[in-house]
Amino acid sequence: MRPQARRAGSEAKGRPLHRAESDQEGERSPETDVERIVSLLPSTTEIACALGFEDALVGRSHECDFPPGVARLPVLTEPKLDASRPSTEIDRQVKALVRDGLSVYRVDADRLRELDPAVILTQDQCDVCAVSLSDVEEALGEWMGSRPRVLSLKPATLGDVWRDIQRVAEVLGHPERGKLLTVDLTDRISETAERALRIAERPRVACVEWIDPLMVAGNWMPELVSLAGGRNLFGESGTHSPWIHWEALRAADPDVIAVLPCGFDLARTRSEIEPLTAQPGWNQLRAVRNRRVLLTDGNQYFNRPGPRLVESLEILTEILHPDEFPAQHRDTAWQPL
Repeated sequence: MRPQARRAGSEAKGRPLHRAESDQEGERSPETDVERIVSLLPSTTEIACALGFEDALVGRSHECDFPPGVARLPVLTEPKLDASRPSTEIDRQVKALVRDGLSVYRVDADRLRELDPAVILTQDQCDVCAVSLSDVEEALGEWMGSRPRVLSLKPATLGDVWRDIQRVAEVLGHPERGKLLTVDLTDRISETAERALRIAERPRVACVEWIDPLMVAGNWMPELVSLAGGRNLFGESGTHSPWIHWEALRAADPDVIAVLPCGFDLARTRSEIEPLTAQPGWNQLRAVRNRRVLLTDGNQYFNRPGPRLVESLEILTEILHPDEFPAQHRDTAWQPL
């Protein structure tokens, strides 16, 4: 992170964090200092920490794991499914819960009440990917007296992500930190993109967000592919990631296939890849023949709409233009199949 953004974070140490003004009836007075924050989404945890509020966090979700210091925090959520099962089984479990009108996650309402947060950070972008706004509202349903301020994010594009960082900073009472951080992040994005876009080659790219059944990446990923100097084949910027049939991928015959399953680290991605590589015609694909199928850590990168989308862009440039960008993230964030 650049010096200005580091200063924005370090200024938080050792002094009260002022609550942003609230317009919701029943919430605590905006004059109260914000010293207790619960984040129920990995990306909002990363945003809060990048803004300098790590010491104010008092609770997290079961998926919040970065920066490493948040491991000390009480865990307030758990999935209602067995996430250790193969991707096909996870998909079946999720669809069964949704079909029955059930949430995919549990929120520990009693523990949340004990922690008594001033602000709760959550999302309503995807009910499957993480604890949703409705889950939080249900957990708060029986609270008496003043209630915490709930900020729910719904990013669909890179611009939404930068605006959400500003929204978090404003809710936590330090909008200037949001401005410094977003300037730093967008400057880094621009620097990387300018280098990538000077390269004549623009490989055709398929980004696989789920292996079985097959899903390709939407939301901010088409933008990242374009900024990295590639041509995105599936999914549209600002829309949810679509399911596709194998034959569509086979017919497109991409130059590069980047496998970045939501929630899977690099080792898990490799262990789950067989349903894709076993498809008829796999070995005849251009990307396979040219050894341009790349496995990535889709848990830490790409699928978290927060500060590390900058690193996600850097990873894509390494994957798409290996002769121009040094492989700084190889074996930690990505590997060849």
